[in-house]
Amino acid sequence: MSDGTRTVSQQRLEDILDLMEDGIYISDRHGMTVWVNKTYETLTGLSREHFMGRNVRELVDIGVFNRVLNPQIVKTGKSASVVQELGGAKKTIHLRGFPIFDARGDVDLVVSFARDITAITKLREQIAEQRGIIEQYHGRMAHMIERQNAEQGIFESGVMRSLLETLTRIAETDATVLLLGETGVGKDVLARLVHTHSPRKDKMFLKVDCAGIAESLIESELFGYVRGAFSGAGAQGKAGYFEIADGGTVFLDEIGELPLPMQSKLLRILQDKEFMRVGSSRPQKADVRIIAATNRDLAEDSENGLFRRDLYYRLNVAKFAIPPLRERQADIPVLTRHFLDMYNHKYKKQMRLSDSAQEALVRHSWPGHIRELENMILRLVITNMHELLDVQDLPERVRDISPDSGGEAPAAERSALPVMSRPLKDVVAEMEAVLLEEALERFGSMGKVADFFQINRSTLFRKMRGGHKGNDC
Repeated sequence: MSDGTRTVSQQRLEDILDLMEDGIYISDRHGMTVWVNKTYETLTGLSREHFMGRNVRELVDIGVFNRVLNPQIVKTGKSASVVQELGGAKKTIHLRGFPIFDARGDVDLVVSFARDITAITKLREQIAEQRGIIEQYHGRMAHMIERQNAEQGIFESGVMRSLLETLTRIAETDATVLLLGETGVGKDVLARLVHTHSPRKDKMFLKVDCAGIAESLIESELFGYVRGAFSGAGAQGKAGYFEIADGGTVFLDEIGELPLPMQSKLLRILQDKEFMRVGSSRPQKADVRIIAATNRDLAEDSENGLFRRDLYYRLNVAKFAIPPLRERQADIPVLTRHFLDMYNHKYKKQMRLSDSAQEALVRHSWPGHIRELENMILRLVITNMHELLDVQDLPERVRDISPDSGGEAPAAERSALPVMSRPLKDVVAEMEAVLLEEALERFGSMGKVADFFQINRSTLFRKMRGGHKGNDC
C-alpha cells in the first residue's frame, strides 16, 4: 500500500490463530460455523471439516457438545461464558464468547475461546469427595474421642491398671501393638488409649473390622482403587483406609480373620510403609501406626498355615494379653455404674441397682465379658418399668436366687414394655441388636453368627450397624 502499511491475508491470519493455546471457534449470526483453529481440533478430536458450514444447534443435536453461546450472544450483543461438555472427547471446556459487530452495530460474528478444564474439574470432584470422607471420619473421630474420654477411668483392678501403665509407655513409641483376648474384654478401648497417648494423637484413629468386610471388597476397602479398576468401581477411584489414615493409627480388629492374600499386602505396609491401590502399578506411601487385635491364637494359626508366620512376627513386637472380666472383678461395679449412667441418660431414666443385684453381677462369670455386661444393662434399662433393679430383674443366667429371695418377680415387674411411648420398630431394632450381640458373645465370630441365623454376613453387619452396636470396651 502507498502509506507503507501491510495487510494480513486470510491464510496468514489463520496461521496466526492456529498458534494460540486456546481453541477458537468462529460462527456467524445464524449459528453457522465459519472457522475453527487447530487447537480446537485437538480438543475435540475432530477435524476442521467436521465443523465447517454446520450450524451450532445441529452439532448440539448430534452430541458433539452440549451447550453453545452463539444464540445468547447474538440476542444480547454481550460477551458470555459457559462450561461445555464435549461428547466424543469426554472433556470439560470453559467457553468464553465475544460478539463482533458489523458497520450497522449488529452482531456479525461470534468468536469463542475454548480451554480444556477437564483436569481441574476432576481435581475439584476428587477434593470434594475427599473432603466428604474427611468430614465423615472427623465425625467418627470426635465420637470416639468423646466416648474414650468417658471410658478412660472405668478400669479399677490392679491387673488392668498395671497393663494400662505399660501400654502408656509403649504408646510413646511407634511400635506395632498386638492385643490378645477373648471377644469383649476391652481391646477396642485399649487400642484407642494407645493412640491417645501416642505422638499421633492429633491425627486420625481408624478402626477396621476385618471380619465385617466382605472378602471380595476387603482389598479395595483397605488399599483403595483407581478409576476403572473393576466393574462397578467409582469413576474417580477411591482412597483406602490406609491412605485416609495417613499420619495416624489404623486399628485392625479381628486381624485373625484377614484372608491370606491380604496378609501379604499388609506385610508390605509394615515392612516398607507402602501399598498399591487396586488396578494401579504405582506404589504409594502410608505413614500409619498399626494396632492389631484378635481373639485367636495367632501363634498356633501360624504353625497350622492359617496365618502368615512372617506377619505374625512383625505384629508380635509389643504383645499384650487382656485378662477376661471374671479375673478382674474389681472392674465390674465401676463398669456397671458407667453403662447404667450412659443408658439412663440416653433413655431419660433414673434406674439404679440394689446391693444384692450388684453382688450377683460380681459373682457372675461373664463369658461375654464387658460386651455382655453392657448389653445386659441396656436390656434392663429399656425393658423395665421400675427404678430400683433387684436380683429378680437380672437374666436367669446372672441371678442367684436363694430360697428367701422371694423367687421370681411379679409378671408386671418383668414386663418387656418400654416405660415411654416409642415406635415399635425402634424397640424391635434394639432388641434385635441385643440378641445379635449375645449370639456374637456365644459364637465369637460374625461368620458363625450369620450361619446360626441363616443370613449372609453383609446383612448381619448392616443389622448390627443399624441398631445398637455393642461396645468392645
